Amino acid sequence: MAALISFQDVSKVFGSGDRAVRAVDGVTLDIEAGEIFGVIGYSGAGKSTLVRLVNALEPVTSGRLLVDGQDVTALGESQLRRVRAGIGMVFQQFNLLNSRTVAGNVGYPLKVAGWPRDKRAARVAELLDYVGIADKAKSYPRQLSGGQKQRVGIARALATSPRILLADEATSALDPDTTQDVLALLRRVNRELGVTVIVITHEMDVIRLLAHRVAVMEAGRVIEHGPVYDVFAAPRERATRRFVATTLKDRPTPEALDRLRHRHPGRIITVGIRESGVDVTAALREHGVDGTIVFGGITEIDERPFGSLTLELTGADGAVDALIARLRETTDVDDLGTAGVRA
Repeated sequence: MAALISFQDVSKVFGSGDRAVRAVDGVTLDIEAGEIFGVIGYSGAGKSTLVRLVNALEPVTSGRLLVDGQDVTALGESQLRRVRAGIGMVFQQFNLLNSRTVAGNVGYPLKVAGWPRDKRAARVAELLDYVGIADKAKSYPRQLSGGQKQRVGIARALATSPRILLADEATSALDPDTTQDVLALLRRVNRELGVTVIVITHEMDVIRLLAHRVAVMEAGRVIEHGPVYDVFAAPRERATRRFVATTLKDRPTPEALDRLRHRHPGRIITVGIRESGVDVTAALREHGVDGTIVFGGITEIDERPFGSLTLELTGADGAVDALIARLRETTDVDDLGTAGVRA
């Protein structure tokens, strides 16, 4: 099946000569229809420029970019307008028109598209109900909370029934609880409406909670990409490992480990918890070893369990060694040693 969006050695350069900045550098990447695809990177990584190439707000400097089978690098402005009509966009700062009501903001793209007033009103009412703010139709943006503004933004982006929704740092201006609500709404849009969602963010928590696949960008290049679960489980690049560490916090830091060793003189190990599962209790019982959980955390990534548990093991050295070998048959185990003998 052909990708809905296909970057083929795409680059975007701003300026020329000594002042040229290569914001996107040789990116090759496919995004499939119906998925939620995350693009993550630190400030200046090129992720926002990448998404602006999709709806041709920025022209590609070199390479090919296919959107729904059309090479946007070869289209004229009138053809690009038709492509853009199938792409909605949600912004970090909402970008609402302060002089228009909520209903007026959501209906604006329909007015531009030439919808008659009665059909426009019906579609706006449907969308406001869908995003949960039907009672705010006559309010103005200044009367709304941040979360409500972003719901208006999502409703507006969905007005013309796009196949693709671009969300550029859509939760960065929101508090944690509101962020959860907005991410849940984006999941609904993807599942119920079949809209392909591309999420641009610098927050790995957003990727963990929302995306199916992720690309990590650094200095304009995609340095790592794949299913979110796989990238979390085995990050290859240093930048990816830093992002993963910011969201999981399931393994003790060196300082925390020193404190654990001071309080727990037994053998300390960290056991990875994955979708395939590992029965730690049964393994302890089988080898006659006592185990106490002293650190850890388990979360969900792409609706699958992920995390780790750190345990203090007490028992005969041979039994502990056999237990660790048994656990390593089904998951990753870090042997952190003891206070006296550090692994």
